[in-house]
Amino acid sequence: MEMAEKEGGNDESLKLAVAISLLRSKVLNNNNEPGAPSNDALRWKRKAKERKQEILRLREDLNEALDASHCDLFPASASCKCYFFDNLGQLNPNQHGSGSDARFNDVLRRRFLRQVRFKERRRRVGSSSSSKQRLTLGLTEEDETEQLKASVDFLVDLCDSVDDSKFANLAHQAEEFILVTLKNLLSNGRNLELIEGIINSLVTRLVRKMCLPLSENGSQHSDANAQYCIQHLIRKLGSEGYIGQRAILSVCQRILVLADRLLFSDPFDDAFPDMHESMFLMIQLIEFMVSDYLLEWSKSEDFDKVLLEDWVSSIIQAKKALELLESRNGLYVLYMDRVTGELAKQFGRASLQKLIKQDIFNSLLH
Repeated sequence: MEMAEKEGGNDESLKLAVAISLLRSKVLNNNNEPGAPSNDALRWKRKAKERKQEILRLREDLNEALDASHCDLFPASASCKCYFFDNLGQLNPNQHGSGSDARFNDVLRRRFLRQVRFKERRRRVGSSSSSKQRLTLGLTEEDETEQLKASVDFLVDLCDSVDDSKFANLAHQAEEFILVTLKNLLSNGRNLELIEGIINSLVTRLVRKMCLPLSENGSQHSDANAQYCIQHLIRKLGSEGYIGQRAILSVCQRILVLADRLLFSDPFDDAFPDMHESMFLMIQLIEFMVSDYLLEWSKSEDFDKVLLEDWVSSIIQAKKALELLESRNGLYVLYMDRVTGELAKQFGRASLQKLIKQDIFNSLLH
């Protein structure tokens, strides 16, 4: 009897020991399974998830800043035309600078760059010219130079849609971006020939668009409002002497061509009023830039005195060419007298007297 009870107690102890062993083995196996991460693994997994959420949040912020179609941060009611196209076709009584530093907004810059890049990608589909040019320039300078060229092309194409409601806003962004980028590139002092070619192209194309009747056979009638807007755009870009001096030189050359055409044209020709309007716009543009910016240009350390003498001499030549048309329209000579009078007034200042030769100054007085 005692032996039976003793054996029964041993069996129960054995069963309990076996059960405890099985339970412990099961717990150990569960801890060693690949699907059961440790505390360190859980912590790193949580950090990775937080980092991924942060990246997604930053990506969304970037898309909102770059994608104007998703979030129009500057709607039509906030258009910059309220001040950018102030003094359209009028002399500015107060000397003014470009205002670029005060008004240039980073979000506007990114939105404008995105629009420029999008247009450039569509234009360069299948083209390898950009990849070839990358081999000749440094990375940073190449990027800025490409951005300048793309911005110039964007602005010139934009002038075909002056009546668009977004024209003033986009034109302001383009003008600001071009001026800032140009200053950065000129401060580096490299690739100057390439930069000069881009700016000369900008000036020539804008002046051509401002004087649309001069294109082809001169039979096209232009939109007067569009011409004045483009004139004002050139005037704004001219706040930078590097652009302004080249613009005056280009306009003077254009005046010589138009004066020759007017001399042999029929006053009753349908294109004659448009050519007359273009002549007025060009003379007026020279007067604007001389009165607005000549004094500011002369204060710049890199002011090009040789280019100054070139365009002043061209103004004198243009005046002589217009004197031949005095019998047809004496207003041209009167307009040019105002320009040369303003030049003589400016060069009469003590700070500007040494910028040009005496014989050129004397020619302005006659």
